Amino acid sequence: MKSVQHEIDERTNLTSSNKFELLLFRLGTDSALGQSELFGINVFKIREIVAMPSITPIAGGTAHSLGVVNLRGQVIPVLDLPAIVGCKPATGLNIMLVTEFARTTQAFAVESVEDIVRLDWNQVLSAESSGAAGKLVTSIARLDGNTDGTRLAQVLDVEAILQMVTPNEQASQESQKPRSQLNIKNGTIILAADDSFVARTLIEQELQHLHAPYEMLKTGKEAWERLQALADQAHAEGKTIMDKVCLVLTDLEMPEMDGFTLTRNIKGDARFKGLPVVIHSSLSGSANEDHVRGVGADGYVAKFSAEDLAATLHAVLPAKAK
Repeated sequence: MKSVQHEIDERTNLTSSNKFELLLFRLGTDSALGQSELFGINVFKIREIVAMPSITPIAGGTAHSLGVVNLRGQVIPVLDLPAIVGCKPATGLNIMLVTEFARTTQAFAVESVEDIVRLDWNQVLSAESSGAAGKLVTSIARLDGNTDGTRLAQVLDVEAILQMVTPNEQASQESQKPRSQLNIKNGTIILAADDSFVARTLIEQELQHLHAPYEMLKTGKEAWERLQALADQAHAEGKTIMDKVCLVLTDLEMPEMDGFTLTRNIKGDARFKGLPVVIHSSLSGSANEDHVRGVGADGYVAKFSAEDLAATLHAVLPAKAK
């Protein structure tokens, strides 16, 4: 029991060291090269891994839906992940990954699970910056470090996959509701960072809806470097960062530098005293909210509710903006 608790504590503490754990799995032969590739999902999004149970097909189900399963009293939709990605399993759909993220629970059918690896976020590169951009892949993980011939794993954008397969109509309706304008100091912007193309699109739509000027970046490292550049610019003009940036809005899971590290960097730097940070993440749940409070963030919003995002920004900004 002690060893299990130690493992849980150790995994939880990864958020304080810019590290995370990646579940590696295979989906079968891809249609392009005819070979089996490694894919990955952050372990924090995995609730459990089970052998493929009996699935009940649903009449009129959406594309790529296999049906539903009853797992410990909860009915969970099951999605055919190889079909979504464009792979063909050689041995069938043998494993079910039960996931929790973005306020939803769903299962993904895969061919096989390979391993769980512990990585530093600087071993992960943005798919866009590495020239491997794809709507379903956020980043490329270098499993053996920055060495020639390292094994590579594609980190899937499960948020984009879920949105593609089961569009969130409620979120779409929320985004169309009228919003009161944010109380933002003239000349300042919201600095936002998220590695998911889908998430960036939704965030940009909401910030535009709120008439909030913003700058959107793809990683925590980009956001940190941009923030420092703006601070240097402000200093040269005899101003402070609060004359340039009114708030930082960051995802948690990002290549190179995660949102926890970005937040700690901001809160630990005297130049950014008083600069509010709001974390916007699909890693929902009380454990992740405890981590957010631990790094000093001013707010936490689970993806993706336009109303909740707007309410949190309104709650954080009035006391800061003038």
